[in-house]
Amino acid sequence: MTMSKNAIMAGLAVFVIAALFPIWFNFGGTEAAPEPELSAKAKAAGKCVLDKYDMRANHMSLLDEWRDSVVRDADRKYNAANGKQFQMSLSTGENSCLGCHEDKEKFCDKCHTYASVDPYCWECHTTPKEINQ
Repeated sequence: MTMSKNAIMAGLAVFVIAALFPIWFNFGGTEAAPEPELSAKAKAAGKCVLDKYDMRANHMSLLDEWRDSVVRDADRKYNAANGKQFQMSLSTGENSCLGCHEDKEKFCDKCHTYASVDPYCWECHTTPKEINQ
C-alpha cells in the first residue's frame, strides 16, 4: 500500500512540474518589445482610415480588400467612415498609409515585431526610402 501511495505522489509531482513548466520557462524570459509610437506627422493628421483599435486589429484585412480593389477593379480611392478619402497604396502618395507612416523601420517593423508577426507585404512593395534613392 505504501508503494502505490509513493507512486501516486511521484506521478502527481511529475504532472504538476510538466503542467507548470511553460509558466516557469517564460517567467524569466526576454522583455517584450516596446509598443511603437506614432510619428509627429501621423499624430498631426488626427484620424487614420480606421480608429486606432480597429487599425491594430483589422489593417491586414483592410489591406487585402484594398489589394483586391486596386488589382481587380482599378479603384485606388478609399472613402473612410470619417469622411476622408485615402489613396490605396503601400508605396506612394501623401494621402496614403506611408504618407503619415513614412519610416517602415520605425513604424511598420516595430509594430510587427511588437505583435510577433512577419508579413509578406514588403516582398513586392518598395519602402519610401527605396523610392527616394
